[in-house]
Amino acid sequence: MIDLRSDTVTKPSAKMKEAMFNAELGDDVFAEDPTVKKLEEMVAQMFGAEAGLFCPSGTMTNQIAIKAHTQPLDEIICDKLSHIYNYETGGWAFHSGVSIRLTDGVNGKMNVKQVEELVLPDFDWLPNSRMVCIENTVNKGGGSVYTIEEMKNISDFCRTKNLIIHLDGARIFNALEVLKKKPIDLSGIFDSISICISKGLGAPVGSVLVGKKDFIKRSRKIRKVMGGGMRQSGILAAACIYALENNVTRLHQDHERANKIAAALQNCNWVKKVLPVETNIVIFEVSDSTKTAEAFAARNIKVQPFSPILLRMVTHLDFTEEMLETVLTELKNMNL
Repeated sequence: MIDLRSDTVTKPSAKMKEAMFNAELGDDVFAEDPTVKKLEEMVAQMFGAEAGLFCPSGTMTNQIAIKAHTQPLDEIICDKLSHIYNYETGGWAFHSGVSIRLTDGVNGKMNVKQVEELVLPDFDWLPNSRMVCIENTVNKGGGSVYTIEEMKNISDFCRTKNLIIHLDGARIFNALEVLKKKPIDLSGIFDSISICISKGLGAPVGSVLVGKKDFIKRSRKIRKVMGGGMRQSGILAAACIYALENNVTRLHQDHERANKIAAALQNCNWVKKVLPVETNIVIFEVSDSTKTAEAFAARNIKVQPFSPILLRMVTHLDFTEEMLETVLTELKNMNL
């Protein structure tokens, strides 16, 4: 079975497992796990931040950031396609008691003018505009990429309005590959960044939240109350370190394969539309996503229904060139 539902379906390689098995461990709740500390310091340094915090998931790092940066009666500005709005179970309301205001960007990307229009005046009957969240790449937008300039323009505006700016960098390394930039190029743009290592980089578990030391200190306490205080979590951190050291430079392969799939889909008469493909995510429109997914499954290919009419395919490090050729052949033969 070829699994293209997500880049989260990857399995640890033999060398990654070896790194996990050999990890030096301690109790991270007591801040005594040396491998976790190494990962946190490593990621913080990569992105030019003061400190980092290892967490089980990107949802947790995003929700911790929201909680640490806001208080009840505050409001977040993000795009209507953003992950924090669509796929984190309304955590912004559940954990933080804040409201949310949505832009209608292009493939999930908002611009400065849209953000500016949503900043509220200071009236008793309105929430406090407090935080802006950018997602890069935009999952629901087909893996669309903000440029450094676009992110910096929004950040500069936020600084003039005393707004916190957070980056949901679930697939930030995919974005940086397209932009031909390094993590350090994001330094100073954001107040906090969530970096997921269990997607395109192939670690089994783990995201790192980075920011200033006082922010991370508060975030550590919030992680604990959310149930994220892990013990000998260095066994997981070791996989993340391995992924960062070995799986970043190969991301272009995923992007190339995604583009080949998109090109093949364009030639299928049962495909109504294919979103622009910049990274490793292909989203396309059909008449009935459930029936089309079943047709793929009958050909031993798993794809993800994204709405009643949208399907998603995501390339990843376990999706080989041979698998790509199989998928391309099946697309030529499918007549729905």
